[in-house]
Amino acid sequence: MLFPYTYVPHQMERMQRFINFIFYDVWCKAPIGLVFHPDLFEGNPELREIMVEFGFSSRAAERGKAFYKDVKAIYDLFASLSPQEIDQFKQRYEGNNDLEKVCANDPATHIARYADIAVNHKDLAAQLGTFFKGLYSQSLLDLAALRAKIGDIDDHYRTFVQTNTAGKCPFCGMNDLLGPNHIPREAYDHYLPKALYPFNSINFRNLVPACHHCNSSYKTSKDPAYTPKDPARAVHRRAVFYPYKAAAHIIKLQITLRHSDVAKLTPTDITLQFGPAAITQEIETWKDVYGIEERYKAKLCGENDGKYWLTQVLDECQAYDKQPADILAMRAQQAQSRPYADCNFLRKPFLEACQKIGVL
Repeated sequence: MLFPYTYVPHQMERMQRFINFIFYDVWCKAPIGLVFHPDLFEGNPELREIMVEFGFSSRAAERGKAFYKDVKAIYDLFASLSPQEIDQFKQRYEGNNDLEKVCANDPATHIARYADIAVNHKDLAAQLGTFFKGLYSQSLLDLAALRAKIGDIDDHYRTFVQTNTAGKCPFCGMNDLLGPNHIPREAYDHYLPKALYPFNSINFRNLVPACHHCNSSYKTSKDPAYTPKDPARAVHRRAVFYPYKAAAHIIKLQITLRHSDVAKLTPTDITLQFGPAAITQEIETWKDVYGIEERYKAKLCGENDGKYWLTQVLDECQAYDKQPADILAMRAQQAQSRPYADCNFLRKPFLEACQKIGVL
């Protein structure tokens, strides 16, 4: 990730607080033996209103009724858990929602995928999947009874882009993000995929806007918290960039070209080196999840990208009677002040590589 987002508080965070209450104050207390009823939600009056509407109103939408039934079904399954099992689920819930520690690969943070839960609780894992995979859906979030309490995601996005003004996808740095002057919005990616992880599908610490290629073409349902399955090595946890990290980082990129015939450049002729060493683990995960090396090399080989950048420098040298070093110095200044305009963060090291090999 080239740069972190600034987290933006919003009314929609109430939905995660509703889920927190359902988990801790309803499901985890199910072994006490009380009959499932809206009175179990009296500690959260707004949520109780929603549950009454979804569970008992003759006007309730089918999606609202399904929400109520799912909460009850999970309550019934939690009722048979032992105190030790309840404590384990609490650890998993807390871990899955502490995204910063998950991303840092904190060994004390207990995270759980549906597959982990299914080892001992197959039916509960399936029911949790039904509930949490459907939690982030317009059919639910658009219901009037719920939207009146939490607002809507389009307003969240408008607020988000008013604060995060770079206009570029931070996961690749190449593609534009739809902003305040666009009617549609970008999709929110579930950083820990909702297909794999319960408990955090409506947690906005786990929801990050990303460009279409980063979200749908490359990341898809890849798990950033674990190395990919490979018969030659064990699957294990790994560090990954936290999208809302308070302290920004700077990724250093060095490019090396195998030959000077840029017109015939192919991806195999390009070597990319990323730094600094202090964040090597995060960089390696980022490269794997978002196909960074493939995408950057493809851009450098493109007629309207890498090859054009080189031609542009040569043309400017001729037009303004400048030396390549003068143009490269100007490009370096641009990259320093506006790294993501015109892919300056990528163009600068590419032109430096061209100079080093004698093309400029």
